[in-house]
Amino acid sequence: MFSVSTSIVALSFVIIWAASFLFAMLGLGGGMVYVPVMKWLGFDLKSVAIPLGLLLNGLNTALAMIPYHKAKLIDYKGALPFALAAIIGAPFGAYTVQFIPTRIVLILFITAVLIAAFRVFVSTKAPDEDNLIEFKKRLIYGGISGLLIGFVGGMLGIGGGFLAAPILMSMGYNAKRAAATTAYIVTFSSASGFLGHVAEGHFDPLLTAVLVVAVLLGSQLGARFTVKKAKSKTIKKIYVIILLLIAIKLTLGLFGVRFR
Repeated sequence: MFSVSTSIVALSFVIIWAASFLFAMLGLGGGMVYVPVMKWLGFDLKSVAIPLGLLLNGLNTALAMIPYHKAKLIDYKGALPFALAAIIGAPFGAYTVQFIPTRIVLILFITAVLIAAFRVFVSTKAPDEDNLIEFKKRLIYGGISGLLIGFVGGMLGIGGGFLAAPILMSMGYNAKRAAATTAYIVTFSSASGFLGHVAEGHFDPLLTAVLVVAVLLGSQLGARFTVKKAKSKTIKKIYVIILLLIAIKLTLGLFGVRFR
């Protein structure tokens, strides 16, 4: 157990709420922000930041699914192979990292992120309507994509959920449906990742309760904003910004720059 000051708890609440709002808008969990922020606030990376970050990540997408489900934006059946394949691919990626140079995979992953950002950016000029490819093709394409994303994410120790929405858009989903269905996919992978770290986690009751409330409020407001008010072009532009920031972070990592 560890003690946490009131000021740290309050600051954590504000940051996690804001991150939950933003990432719920996109159908993402926010783990890429939660973990570094908690490490920056002074929490131990292995025993606190990662386990708690994964818990909040999955909780954010699971809660965001409530308004998305009510708006009938989630393609449960079509995205199921995507979600299951991502879970299957992750442990294989974690195992093979010892055999394949991580630097090479990182370069390829950065390239994929930049291509995804470019494709989403180009799509902002096109009408945002569902133009789904055939169901069988969605199952095959989604399964292969999920497997590769899970595999590479497992190798690099990062979530691949931020690539799910661009891939879903390329399959013909409009921006809002892509965000909603991404939340469904990320919930699966986050639960799998959390179970792998829960045994070594140390959760302060007060901090955990406060951050769960922050995620609850942020996720509902963010998802409802996407459903009722957000414009598709705005959602896509935010995706582009997030993808570019991730590409920059990974590129700096190639040169030994660390953020945690």
